[in-house]
Amino acid sequence: MDVRADVISRLTRTGDRGVLRFITCGSVDDGKSTLIGRLLYDSKLIFEDQLSTLEKDSRKHGTTGEEIDFALLLDGLEAERQQGITIDVAYRFFSTDKRKFVVADTPGHEQYTRNMATGASTADLAIILVDARKGVLVQTLRHSYIAHMMGIRHVVLAINKMDLAGHSRARFHEIVSNYLAKVENLGFETITPIPMSARYGDNVTSRSEAMDWHDGPTLLELLEDIDTETDARSGPFRFPVQWVNRPNLDFRGFSGTIVSGTVQPGDEIVVASSGQKARVARIVTADGDLEEASAGEAVTLVLDAEIDIIRGDMLTGTQDRPEVASQFAAEVLWMHEDAMHPGRSYLLKAGGQVTPVSVTELKYGVDVNTYEHIPAKELGMNGIGQCNLSTSRAIAFDPYHEIRDTGSFILIDRYTNQTVGAGMIRFALRRATNIHTHQMDVDKTRRAGLKAQKPAVLWFTGLSGAGKSTIANIVERRLAEAGHHTYSLDGDNVRHGLNRDLGFTEGDRVENIRRIGEVARLFVDAGLIVTCSFISPFRAERQMVRELVEEDEFIEVFVDAPIEVCMQRDPKGLYKKAKAGEIKNFTGFDSPYEAPETPELHVETATISAEEAADRIIALLRRSGRLG
Repeated sequence: MDVRADVISRLTRTGDRGVLRFITCGSVDDGKSTLIGRLLYDSKLIFEDQLSTLEKDSRKHGTTGEEIDFALLLDGLEAERQQGITIDVAYRFFSTDKRKFVVADTPGHEQYTRNMATGASTADLAIILVDARKGVLVQTLRHSYIAHMMGIRHVVLAINKMDLAGHSRARFHEIVSNYLAKVENLGFETITPIPMSARYGDNVTSRSEAMDWHDGPTLLELLEDIDTETDARSGPFRFPVQWVNRPNLDFRGFSGTIVSGTVQPGDEIVVASSGQKARVARIVTADGDLEEASAGEAVTLVLDAEIDIIRGDMLTGTQDRPEVASQFAAEVLWMHEDAMHPGRSYLLKAGGQVTPVSVTELKYGVDVNTYEHIPAKELGMNGIGQCNLSTSRAIAFDPYHEIRDTGSFILIDRYTNQTVGAGMIRFALRRATNIHTHQMDVDKTRRAGLKAQKPAVLWFTGLSGAGKSTIANIVERRLAEAGHHTYSLDGDNVRHGLNRDLGFTEGDRVENIRRIGEVARLFVDAGLIVTCSFISPFRAERQMVRELVEEDEFIEVFVDAPIEVCMQRDPKGLYKKAKAGEIKNFTGFDSPYEAPETPELHVETATISAEEAADRIIALLRRSGRLG
C-alpha cells in the first residue's frame, strides 16, 4: 500500500475510543511543537512531499543541526520560524488504530494567554511540558491554572529534554514533587508524570531504553486509553436548541447537539426557562431515527406536544434541572485591548442564549503565576478576575465545573460585535432573596398625568465646551416657565455630592454614568422631564442608561462642536490645563470620545446659537407629545 493510501486508511478508521481533544502548553522552547511533530511522524501521518519539505526547512530554519526539526511541522508562520517560537494556536489531527486526536499547540508567552485559553476551551486533556533542566517555572503554573480554569480535568506532566539532564530519575522525581505541591489545590482529576525526550521519541510513542526505570505508560499509550467521555454521558440531560426545524406543516423538531446525558423516545423533558413539559416522540437524524442518543450526538428531537420553544432554549430532564438566574458569579478572561470595567454593558452569549449583561462587581483579579487574589478595578487584556454579572433576563446554566458546555459564555462588544471576553459560571447569586419590588398605588403614569406631561430623559452629550450645560439650562428654564415639572443633573454638580468619590479614569467614568442613569430613572418614575448634561464619552454607557427606561423615554441630544472651537471657548480653563499636563484622562486629549451614531437630535453649536438649539429640543418634545 502506498503512503497516501495508508494515511487515508488511518484517518477513516473509527477506533474504539472516539476522539480525544488535547492541548500542549509550556514555557517557550520547552518542546511543544517538537512533541506534536514527533507524534505525527511516528504515527506515519506525514506525506513524502511534507517530509522532504520538512528536511529542507530543518536545514534552513531548524534548531537541531543536521537532524529533522519536528517543531517546523506546526510552526507554519514565517515569523514563527524566524524567531523559533510559536505565536498562534495550531490545530492538528492524527489517529491511531484505537483513537482519533485533535491537538492544539499553543504559545507559551504570557501575552498570548487568550490564545492558550482558546485552545483549552474545547480540550479534554492538557499536556504541560517542563524542561528537565529548568524545572517548574511561573509559566508552568500559569498554564496549569488556565487549564484548570477552562475545565480540563486530566493533565500529563511531560518532563521533556531528559536527555539533557542525563536521564536522571532523581531529577524527574524532584520536578514531579515540586509541581504536585504547587498545584494541589487546583483539583485536577488525574495528573500523570512522564519523563521523555520529544526530539528522540523516548517515551513518546515507544519506551525509552535510557529511562527503563519509568514503569508508567508512554504518552501515546495514555492518550489512547484515557477515558474522558464517561462523565458527559452519565451526567444530567442537557440539549441547547440551536434550530427550530420546521420544513413543512407536518413536521416540527428541535435541532442541536446533546452536551450531557442521554435521551430516549418516551422520556419526559422540560424547557428550563419556562418549565413547560413534553415527552420525546422521536429522535431524528439524517440516517434515520434512533432509540437512544447521548452526549456529543447532533440530533433533532420531535415532541408529543406543542409547547413554546425557541432557539437558545435548553431542554433538560425533569430531574437535576439547571440553574435559571439573572445574577451569577463567574471567572472572566479578558481578551481585548480595551479594559473591562464594572458597570459597562456587553452582550453575553451562552450557547444559543444572547442577552445584555453588565459586570456589577469585579471582586478581585487573579495572578495566574502565583494563584494569589489581587485587588483590581478593571481587567486588562489577558487579565483574569472573579466577577459578579447581571443579565437583562434569566438564563439557564450549570456551574462550569459540572458541565462545561452549559456553564461557559463569551462577552461581545455591543457596537463592534467583537468577542472581548470568555467566562466560566461558578454559581448563581442568591443574595437579598428577601427583597422584592413593592408595587405602589401611585405609579409613573399617574404621577406624570398630574403634571400633564410625559416623563423623559434628555441626555446631552458632547465634548467639554460644546455647550451642553448652557443648552440644558435654557431648555429647563423654558419648560419651567411653561408650567412643566423638571429636574437637572449636571456633570459638575453631581461630583460635589453623589459622585465625589470618583475620579476620571475610564472605570470611574463608567461608574459615574451608571449612578447618574439610576438617578435619572427614578426621576422619570416620578413623572419628571430630567435633563442630563454629561460628556459621557462611551456609547456603551449611554446605551446602558437608555435601557434603564422605556424605549421612547430616552432622548439623546448630541451637542456637537469641533474640538478647536471647544478649546477656543474653554469656559473652565480645562483645555489649557490638559495641554499643560495638569489634567490626566481628559476627553479629547488622552481619553477618547465616541460620538453618537443615531442620536434623536444632532445640534452643531459652531453654526447655531444655544437659544436656537433649545428651540429645536422644545419642538422635538412637542412633536413627541411629551408636553401635554
